Amino acid sequence: MKPVTIGEIAIALGAGWSNCHIGLERKVTGISTDSREEMEGKLFIPLEGQRFDGHSFIAQAMEKGAVACLSHKDIANTIRVANTGLALMDLAAWYRNRFDIKVVAITGSAGKTTTKDMVASVLEEKYRVLKTQGNFNNEIGLPLTLFQLEDHQAAVLELGMNHFGELHNLSRVARPDIAVITNIGYAHIENLGSREGIRRAKCEIFDYLKPGGIKIINGDDDMLKALEDKDEPYLRFGIESGFDFTARDITEKGLDGADFIIGYGGGKSFPIHTPLSGKHMIYNALAAAAVGVCMGLEPEQIQKGVEKFRPSKMRMEIIRIGGLTIINDVYNANPDSMISAVDVLAQWEGSRACILGDMLELGEYASALHYRVGEHCAQAGIEKIICAGPLAKKIADGAADAIKQQNPHGQMVYYYKTQEDMLNNIKNIIEPFDSVLVKASRIMKFENTVELLKQGV
Repeated sequence: MKPVTIGEIAIALGAGWSNCHIGLERKVTGISTDSREEMEGKLFIPLEGQRFDGHSFIAQAMEKGAVACLSHKDIANTIRVANTGLALMDLAAWYRNRFDIKVVAITGSAGKTTTKDMVASVLEEKYRVLKTQGNFNNEIGLPLTLFQLEDHQAAVLELGMNHFGELHNLSRVARPDIAVITNIGYAHIENLGSREGIRRAKCEIFDYLKPGGIKIINGDDDMLKALEDKDEPYLRFGIESGFDFTARDITEKGLDGADFIIGYGGGKSFPIHTPLSGKHMIYNALAAAAVGVCMGLEPEQIQKGVEKFRPSKMRMEIIRIGGLTIINDVYNANPDSMISAVDVLAQWEGSRACILGDMLELGEYASALHYRVGEHCAQAGIEKIICAGPLAKKIADGAADAIKQQNPHGQMVYYYKTQEDMLNNIKNIIEPFDSVLVKASRIMKFENTVELLKQGV
């Protein structure tokens, strides 16, 4: 963070004082919401939730060297604000506006993290890039990301949400020059009611797009197709013809990714290679290419940025233990991302197994969507379909029913109520030369399954 003074912060927030004797000229060199961190030179912003109240740690933060603390309670020697959570976002919006840089904001039901990482990998071929790390994509994580801005020339920000209004607020803080929506799926449908509701919530990313900003959307997505070009038209990417950025002559290479041609700009084109396989990776590359072109990169720079891309840990992470191949995709799951991951597994040769767990926040759609995933696993020809968790019973049911209809040979379905039960049996199912996909919602902690598989079978 570039240093700012207490006085500048107070003015930015319209803050008051609670018997505060901190010098207005004192410099702040960082922002923290966690008193367990190093505090020297930082402003501590205590947040309040249902089960915690950061105000209890103000004294601890000051003892560890915090320059000052915000508060929305009557606590002596603090900078008084109406709400510390809102102040965190307001301060981040103020700090972001101090920088004349290009900001790319990315959202979507599935693939937004991978798209963010690929876009950043491309832009790094020309610019110094700040990007969202880990799951810092919410009303706490986004501000903390923006406070890292220093000498960067571009920022690539992932914006997440599970309720209406969240992306509106995040867009206000990020003020993007380019906003990307990867797709509209079923993630968080429990809170948003329908895919139409999800689309409406995702489109909030455009609410604070800068004048003349660029909207980039997946033209193949059935829900995004319905968006109408108004005063600011959309740039569309897709595999179907007729979009602003298209993929053609696709050659899938299994573990070695895919080759294809990107067409754009009324007849221009260039070849590209994605290091990972799967149709969703082609869409990620198209989105990255669209952003790259809009940001003035040459085709060679886009090619290099896509080819050097590697996914974040626990997101389609390939692990090889002897002859065993593990696809570690346990960071999170929803029906769309799970089907995409199964499609990647289905392209590989040899014996294939998927170990799948519950997907959350699907509400009344949960049973049908889990069942649909199971059907897809069977129809994709996966030989071993292993399911664990209360909701995953429907994955097993869908797979078993589809197998009966197809009447294939060599497909098996295994179901366990808990991950622990599954782990007690998994080494009797997985063989040394299998390719194994492991995926579930984050709360299921299927990284435990990955760790067991890494010990060998």
